Amino acid sequence: MHAYQTKARKIPGTDFREVRRIAFEIFKKIKKKSRRAPYVRSAYFKKDKVFLNVFWHHLFEKQWADRMRRLMYFEAAIELIINSRFPPTTKSHGDKPGDLLHRFTGTTRDGDIFYVQLKEKKISGRKDLISIFPEK
Repeated sequence: MHAYQTKARKIPGTDFREVRRIAFEIFKKIKKKSRRAPYVRSAYFKKDKVFLNVFWHHLFEKQWADRMRRLMYFEAAIELIINSRFPPTTKSHGDKPGDLLHRFTGTTRDGDIFYVQLKEKKISGRKDLISIFPEK
């Protein structure tokens, strides 16, 4: 298992609103570059687009504390998606055989380990950021 070392730290803050404000500023910069769905290009997938909208829907299904815990790694996760060339662990999605789940491992500058999960549709090749979460 290879973990990508990011230059970013966790987003600081003790309240969800503080963390969300900083993460959303990062997201707005990415969103501004595209007229349609916001995306970043992944080095591992040969500069294919990874769309970010599904992540926000997934995030707001979680409880308050879990939202903040996941959102603190947003900046580091975006850097990992853009720059990492380490192979992820890949498996077939249990419910949907037409989907693949890719899980990348990363560490922040402070040494915190986190995971970034992407979903890829086999037919279209579309990749979506599904989840970001720290190691327990």
